[in-house]
Amino acid sequence: MNNNNQHKLDRFIDNAILLKKHFNFLSLLYGSLGLACLIKQDINVDDIDILIPEIYIKEKFNELEALLVNNGYKLIDLHEHTFIKDDIKYSYASIENLKEFADINLIDIKDNGVYKLLSLSQYLKVYSSSIKDSYRIINKNKNDLKKIKIIKDNL
Repeated sequence: MNNNNQHKLDRFIDNAILLKKHFNFLSLLYGSLGLACLIKQDINVDDIDILIPEIYIKEKFNELEALLVNNGYKLIDLHEHTFIKDDIKYSYASIENLKEFADINLIDIKDNGVYKLLSLSQYLKVYSSSIKDSYRIINKNKNDLKKIKIIKDNL
């Protein structure tokens, strides 16, 4: 993993520890950074995608926001639940959506005591579902297809 991605992983771990300490849940490292960690290859990582319990997105977002702001993060997109700290964007979404979106059972996701990470076969389900999503077809389809190939090559 290149230095930039390693730096983002280190910042994600700091974030995961903060959330675990204050809210007692394990975050899921999602998106390109999570995939880069699994395959140990350099892929383009724009931001840090984090899945957390839905209650913190819907009902307790003010608590999440207050914790993050008090720790140097700034909310930059309320709709996408995106914060920025030290020029790194952190976007939060509901972990419960994985079941409907990619048929991934939450109980099947592995963790290391600090955070959760999908397996390669679970990432294949995610990106296979992503290429059917209208927003991603327009904006991310080439990248998603490349990631599917990378995942298949690594399985």
